[in-house]
Amino acid sequence: MLNLDLPTPGTMGVTIQDGLGTIRVYSANATSIQLCILDEADTRTAKEVIELTRGEADIWAATTGNLKPGTRYALRADGPKGPRHGFNTNLFLIDPYARGVVRESAREYHCVVVDGEFDWQGVAKPNIPLDELIVYEAHARGLTRGNTDLPDDIRGTYAALGHPSTIEHLKRIGVNAVELLPIHMFISEPRLMNMGLINYWGYNSINFFTPHHRYATPAAIKAGPAAILTELKTAIRELHRNGIEVLLDVVYNHTAEGGGGGLTYSYRGLDNSSYYRMDDNGHFHDTTGCGNSLDFGNPHVIHMVLESLRYWTNELQIDGYRFDLATTLARNEINHFDPNHPLLQAIVDDPNFADTKMIVEPWDVGLGGWQTGGFPDRFSEWNDRYRDSVRRFWLADIATARNSGNHWNGVADLATRLSGSRDIFNGPSGPVGGVNFITAHDGFCLRDLVSYDVKHNQSNGESNRDGTNGNHSFNHGHEGTGAPDEIRVQRRKAARNMMATMLFSAGIPMITAGDERYKTQSGNNNAYCQDNVMSWVNWKLERQNRDFEETFAYLTKLRHENPVLRPKTFGDFNTATEEHDMVKWYNSAGEIMTDENWHDAECRTLTRYTEHLNSDGSRSSMLLVIHGSEKATEVVLPSELGFENYQLLWNSAYDLPKPATEITPAGAAVKLTGTSMQLFKAIW
Repeated sequence: MLNLDLPTPGTMGVTIQDGLGTIRVYSANATSIQLCILDEADTRTAKEVIELTRGEADIWAATTGNLKPGTRYALRADGPKGPRHGFNTNLFLIDPYARGVVRESAREYHCVVVDGEFDWQGVAKPNIPLDELIVYEAHARGLTRGNTDLPDDIRGTYAALGHPSTIEHLKRIGVNAVELLPIHMFISEPRLMNMGLINYWGYNSINFFTPHHRYATPAAIKAGPAAILTELKTAIRELHRNGIEVLLDVVYNHTAEGGGGGLTYSYRGLDNSSYYRMDDNGHFHDTTGCGNSLDFGNPHVIHMVLESLRYWTNELQIDGYRFDLATTLARNEINHFDPNHPLLQAIVDDPNFADTKMIVEPWDVGLGGWQTGGFPDRFSEWNDRYRDSVRRFWLADIATARNSGNHWNGVADLATRLSGSRDIFNGPSGPVGGVNFITAHDGFCLRDLVSYDVKHNQSNGESNRDGTNGNHSFNHGHEGTGAPDEIRVQRRKAARNMMATMLFSAGIPMITAGDERYKTQSGNNNAYCQDNVMSWVNWKLERQNRDFEETFAYLTKLRHENPVLRPKTFGDFNTATEEHDMVKWYNSAGEIMTDENWHDAECRTLTRYTEHLNSDGSRSSMLLVIHGSEKATEVVLPSELGFENYQLLWNSAYDLPKPATEITPAGAAVKLTGTSMQLFKAIW
């Protein structure tokens, strides 16, 4: 078991007390570390150099009256030579715990002391229950860069995130948690910059405490790190004021320093051997695919991540986190995944995170890296099985049936995903242990998923080799743009079917920004280096975009208003109680599904009845009818449930929701067009 008996959390980096500043930095292998107070007129020059002293647990420290808010500083370190080390006394290094960092050039950075004072105006975190959450994965720049209703100087910035125009859109479509792609300070890879591209997504962090400067307004960048922090905090406060949480996608698994031959900015220069996982010959054990992996067998690395999380949780009022390639974070001293890893356990036990959402991407690229369902119950996990199952049912299976006359799959797997994937997440958290998604930042966006059979990533400069080939997509008979009207109608319906499936499933739904408007990226399924209109959310809407957004808003409204569509626990086949809803499954004849139905690949029609017991003792019930074949059909609505009529709330066959005026008696048959869904409310 790793030893976590480390210095008191919150003491690393620069702290100020009684007019004196103290800096604390970790290095087990350095022989000397210097604090360089930089000349404000020429920050490439140190006007004062202070030697740090090694103390207990390899924490180096110094105290001086010259460390105060606004002070510009850097570190220098010396140490042994050898394949595991990267010491270079000619380099200014970023303090790993710096709250402010300024970029001088592609290779040069310096730190700035900030005090972090901010008036939150009494606005508290929304603390939305997990079952009520609808997550909106968005890029801090791309969400608003194309919104011409915003002033030019704030489009694509932190300030725009908190602008009334952005907040109005989020509230209108019914999302209540914005999950921002990485905003920890990051660096673009030299390879991309040599091609005239940048790392747009930001999964290349160089500091875990500093907001990325490029997402601030020009005025804030000019004013410095304190102004950037204020701008970001203001956006968070205004989102909270409107009941919208802010989650961060955090990349603690590796850094921008890369693998062998990579550049030195911070960790490598302070103690390459301790921060990164490597062998005695200096070869990196890379489980991230990015050149290096931080060593989570080292308690000091664990401690650094915990301090970062506490800082963002307490000082910036962040509501939750999505941990990129989280399996790497839970690899022990021998590089094996450990569900009881000290980092995971510390997060579970820390009262700072008692109300904080913790979401993991439960895989990495190392040996034994796929760990979906393997994390402690405290963590909700991205459900890649859900993504693939829903795509197969509505897209790949339909393509197969067109080509061969037969479908690959029936309805059994889809029913499991609709029910909360109990085969994967069967802990106390119930269905909210899983995050359901159809698309994410990587992979096809929703419109491209129904419009392309293969990826089209030529603009990334890698000859279309990058990005996954396992998309489970279907172009419906025409690749990309220029399809005839009939195919475009089929595509939009398929997109509505997938979006509704997700919003009517047990679990936490997550959509990608722009998909509510039927976004396209022209077939690019790996737009990580595309900071342009391809990746930005579209704010110039055509009719099909407006119609899809109106449908999405209607579906989220149904989910919010009807707890029966968002159960907190797994269902029961017998009765609805205060602890769980009742769930029953019917075939197209209105009869309980048989084993033969469940195992028949050509049984592509399914009816789910769910009943919820309200707090006042009344019951609310919904009937979801799913038809996954292109042949139109009739479905008998169950008559055994004790009520007389069903009210149609939504039919995916239509581009726009229609008024809920159609009433159908129990036991009657309803017509469904090919590949469509209908949602009914039971009338008691």
